Amino acid sequence: MPVNVLTEAIEARVPLVFVSPHLDDAALSCGGLLLHAARRTPVTVVTIFTEGGPPPYTLSARRYLRLVGARDARVLYQQRREEDRAALEPLGITCVHAGLTEALFRRRPEVPPGRWRDRLLPELAHVYPVYRLQITSGRIAAADAGTLEQASAVVRWLAGSGQCLLLAPLGVGGHVDHVLVHAAAARSAPRVVYYSDFPYNQRPRPWSVPWLPDGLTAIPGPAASSRARTALIESYRTQTPALFRDGSIPAGPEMYFTPGASPVLPGRGKDGKEVMT
Repeated sequence: MPVNVLTEAIEARVPLVFVSPHLDDAALSCGGLLLHAARRTPVTVVTIFTEGGPPPYTLSARRYLRLVGARDARVLYQQRREEDRAALEPLGITCVHAGLTEALFRRRPEVPPGRWRDRLLPELAHVYPVYRLQITSGRIAAADAGTLEQASAVVRWLAGSGQCLLLAPLGVGGHVDHVLVHAAAARSAPRVVYYSDFPYNQRPRPWSVPWLPDGLTAIPGPAASSRARTALIESYRTQTPALFRDGSIPAGPEMYFTPGASPVLPGRGKDGKEVMT
C-alpha cells in the first residue's frame, strides 16, 4: 500500500506549511486537514496575495467590491487579514501574510500611476483587467512575471527554512493567482503535496484543464468533522456570502495529490517552455 505522506508527516510531527493564494483558500480547500493537523503538529498558513489596491478600480474589481459590500479594497483587505488571524490563530495555527497584491487589483509594472487616461479607463493600467477573460483563464500574463518570481522567492524561503511538508494548490478552476502559486511551488520546492481548490472543484468538468500536472497520485486526507470544517469556512464572513449565495457550503472529501513524473507546470507547455500571454 502506498505511503500516505500526510499521515506519515503528522504522526512524525513534521510541521505542515499551507501555501494559500488568498485569505480564505487554505480553510476552503483544507479546513478538515487544518483542524486535524493543528492538534498534532505545528501548522502554518502562508497567504501570498493579501493586499488590495488603490482606486481607480476596473469594472471587475468594482463588481467584486459591491458583491462583498466594500468600497475601498485596502480597507477590505485589512479586514480580511484580521479575519484570517481570528479564524486560525485560536486553533494554534501560525498566519503569515506575504503582502502581494491580488490579481483584481494588480497594476502593470510599466505604467506610472496617475495617468489621466487610466483614470478614465482603469483597465488599461491593470495586468488582468477582465475577470472572466483574464483572471480565470489559467494563464500567467507576461506582465506578471515579476509576481511569479516574488511568489517563487517566498516558496523557496519556506522550503529552505527547515524540515517541513509544503502544501500548495493545484490551480483547479484556473484563477490566475491559484495557478501562479501552483507554478511557484512546483518550480521552487523539492517536496510538495497539492490540494484541490474548493469550491472551484465543485463546478462542471473542473479537471479538464491543461495546466494540471501529469501523473498525480491521490492521497486521502484525514477524517474531520464536517460541522467543524463548515464553521471554519463560515468564519470568513467577508467572503462566504459571495462564494455561497444560497447560504449552503457543499460537503465532500478534501482531495490531496502528490505529483508523478514530468509534471506539466501551469503556464508551461509539454516541452517545459514558458507560455505567457
